[in-house]
Amino acid sequence: MIQRKLTLPKSGTETFFLWGPRQTGKSTLLKQTYPDSVWIDLLKAEEYRRYLERPELLRQELPDTSEMPFVVIDEVQKLPALLDEVHWLHENRAVHFALCGSSARKVKRGHANLLGGRAIRYELFGFTAGELLPDFDLNRMLNHGYLPRIYLSSKPRRLLNAYVANYLKEEIAAEGLVRNLPVFSDFLNMAALSDTEPVNFSTIARDCGVSGNTIKEYFLILEDTLLGRWLPSYRKRPKRRVTAAAKFYFSDVGVVNFLAKRGTVAQGGELYGKVFENWCFHELQAFNMYEEAFAEFYYWRLASGIEVDFIINNMEVAIEVKASEKILSRHCKGLRSLIIDHPGVQRRIIVCLEAKARVTEDGIEVLPALDFVQKLWNGEFFS
Repeated sequence: MIQRKLTLPKSGTETFFLWGPRQTGKSTLLKQTYPDSVWIDLLKAEEYRRYLERPELLRQELPDTSEMPFVVIDEVQKLPALLDEVHWLHENRAVHFALCGSSARKVKRGHANLLGGRAIRYELFGFTAGELLPDFDLNRMLNHGYLPRIYLSSKPRRLLNAYVANYLKEEIAAEGLVRNLPVFSDFLNMAALSDTEPVNFSTIARDCGVSGNTIKEYFLILEDTLLGRWLPSYRKRPKRRVTAAAKFYFSDVGVVNFLAKRGTVAQGGELYGKVFENWCFHELQAFNMYEEAFAEFYYWRLASGIEVDFIINNMEVAIEVKASEKILSRHCKGLRSLIIDHPGVQRRIIVCLEAKARVTEDGIEVLPALDFVQKLWNGEFFS
């Protein structure tokens, strides 16, 4: 059994939300952590219908005793009205809940009861390299993606096809998030081609035949359903003109590969560099969430195109990602240009495929992927 890095609180000590994309293993983690909890699964049709018609049943069915049970509600986003009962039980009977879901959109957009800020937020990502060590397989992860079932499968494309179809059917169509599902499906394919790149809403809108505002709303749906997240441009105290557009990163590179029709991504090509960059961002985000580092991430790019992939906080660490087995002077161009504009940057790193770690004459750390993972999960990159 693969031990996940996310540590959840002890039973009955906190009420919390556990969010994460579909199939990241949220239910499995909750069952392992809270084997004796009261479990309410809103994916079951009969459970959903009962609480839809009479949400007060939750209050009536839980015993009013001195030792209150710990309650897990799975797929809570399907029935936001149930959160009023959760709030009352938490306040008046000291019942603690784990509220699990794959989409915060209906909860956020519907102005549902968020328990007055009393509930902690946790997020579960797909597999990380830190969880898979010492058996971590980089090429497998960059082709299969991070979702546990698909990463472990010998036939990932069939599962990825089902995953995308179920996302469109259950997250988008069933929840009525868009009016035109075929256009949204086309948008997904176009958005996948923009993964790890600054997003041009006008270009995607033109290719999909809809307005720029519609494309912005579609990206917001991806964000709310936890299928991706934005990486803003670092624009503090620029000495030269910098790019303003944010980048978008899908939460699973296997989904990106499938949507973009990439087939097998082999080392040495341009696409390998893109999936390698997505993976690095995935590891950074997962560590930040699991270890509660509360770091902020940016990228830095001049109008001339010179770029650094990731900036952590206020120039604490700058990371450039290069899927190369031999780092040359040209690969260091972005990090060397960055220090001209921001001489206070504390640490400059290139994550790459070289065999051994080293440091250049001007202090740039060259880290193989495995060294990067080990240092990251040892907490060496975050203050």
